[in-house]
Amino acid sequence: MQQVSAVILISSFRRQLKQAVFKRVRPHGLSPQQFWILNAIYEREGTALHELADSLRMDAPTASRVVAALVVSKLVRTDEDPSDRRRARLWLTAKGRALAVKLHEFARQVYGAAESGLTIKERDALRALLGKAIRNLSKLESSTRSAL
Repeated sequence: MQQVSAVILISSFRRQLKQAVFKRVRPHGLSPQQFWILNAIYEREGTALHELADSLRMDAPTASRVVAALVVSKLVRTDEDPSDRRRARLWLTAKGRALAVKLHEFARQVYGAAESGLTIKERDALRALLGKAIRNLSKLESSTRSAL
């Protein structure tokens, strides 16, 4: 019997994760991306947009659009960084904090469920292998852009 491709497994995992999150956050008017960004700001208030995007492995334009939507929804506010006026720092509004507090435990449950039953060694190996696969795809993407 032929083994299932790692790409198919990753795709299936991503789809299940997105569906589980969407079901839980849709009643709050959030998309899965907005949920993860709101949660990340809750965990690291005052972070800069590029730091947030890096920590979530999200490209900067996407992170910027998602944050802009959260600002419009009055869940997040931006303040100028006093040490660098070109950089904005991200903060939760009172409304955003109330929602983030409510949803933070769910985020922890998602992380826990995804890694449930794995040993520390297996978790480390999974992270390392996924990181390597991501870097490989980034190289492919870069070489494809260069060829065009």
